[in-house]
Amino acid sequence: MRTLREMRTVRRLVGHEVRLLASIGRWVVRRPHGIRQGRAFGYARGQGAMMFGFGFVCVLESACMAVLLRDYPAVHRVWLTLDVYTLLLVVGLHAASVTRPHVLDDTVLRIRQAAHVDVRIPLAAITSVRRELITTHERRHGRLDLTIGAQTTITLELAAPVRHFTSLGRPRDVHLIRFHADEPDVLVREIRDLTRERTAPSPSPVPPA
Repeated sequence: MRTLREMRTVRRLVGHEVRLLASIGRWVVRRPHGIRQGRAFGYARGQGAMMFGFGFVCVLESACMAVLLRDYPAVHRVWLTLDVYTLLLVVGLHAASVTRPHVLDDTVLRIRQAAHVDVRIPLAAITSVRRELITTHERRHGRLDLTIGAQTTITLELAAPVRHFTSLGRPRDVHLIRFHADEPDVLVREIRDLTRERTAPSPSPVPPA
């Protein structure tokens, strides 16, 4: 049983890395994932500088190790391979954030974060949505915080819990979601408009003449 669980964990981790690497190709050809008839709302703008910093550190480390390991070519080749792969994962993480935006259509809000979070929220389940800048987040039961640059800008409250699966496949039921969007005011307004349309009372029937 434990071996089977470990195999599933490994498959999920490998699948996650494959999605990151595939996102680089989507980013290059400007082909976002899963938009269809919905409207996309990006969230990656706030992490661009941080991801560039991570990439710069990877390149700098490779250059330093090339000097330190110049007398050990075999070790240097192994280290260089690991550095290049790490750099690809960093680029893939940002590419996944760009090519997997939040998506809003007439019935569902799809909240995503790179290649490891993908939650579909029925609009009928939303009881409250508001623009709210939060920079400190504590892990609590029933709450999902999807930070970008250590902040969230939208708070979503649900009438009933929605099931969310972690990167390792563990289920979590959440009734409050905080996430980031590059244009939070626009997204909040669109969600409110759609939920208002769905909950508006039906027009009174016209009596027969």
